[in-house]
Amino acid sequence: MIDVIAANRRALAAALDTLTAAQWRAPSLCTGWTAAHVLAHQIMPFRISEADFMAGLHRCGGDFTKFSDEIAELDSRLPPAELVTVLRDNADTPWAPPDGGLTGALSHDVIHGLDITWPQGLAYEIPATAATTVLDALTGSKTQTIFGFPLDGIEVVATDLDWSTGQGDTLTGRSRDLVPLLAGRAVPHDLFEGAGAARAWSLAAR
Repeated sequence: MIDVIAANRRALAAALDTLTAAQWRAPSLCTGWTAAHVLAHQIMPFRISEADFMAGLHRCGGDFTKFSDEIAELDSRLPPAELVTVLRDNADTPWAPPDGGLTGALSHDVIHGLDITWPQGLAYEIPATAATTVLDALTGSKTQTIFGFPLDGIEVVATDLDWSTGQGDTLTGRSRDLVPLLAGRAVPHDLFEGAGAARAWSLAAR
């Protein structure tokens, strides 16, 4: 798995090398965060020691979201090239989120990579194995994704990969569009086709 993670991080770093100063300050798919905020958050495990992490978490009353927001705001002010270098230099670092394992680390990287690149229309070449692994992780439940996107009675099919999951009405789309959709991001509905798409929007509205 670490080889898949490393390949994905290097591909993302190569894509991010092309961003302009304006693009770094542009909105991401993470509400309220720019591209720089997202990358600062993504590389936080590589820049903060365990002791500093625990101290910061204690200072924030155990509120990880508050602490994470603080670090993202602070580190987003660093030169973008420095942030990208940290990502690239840690391509092979086997960090994993609590209880998430390496699959959780890969999902974290791919989802946040798309949070940055998707709004920019940037060609971020996610390795096929990485994309299918993340799609499997997102859709482990039969009724909804871990981010709450409805799956009951829906077959999700990637048009650019040999991947599908579920049973029922079909919802089709490209993997780079499906990942943010299933991760609860606000992406245009017209990117997806099939009766399953209409069913998903109906279930989500309830």
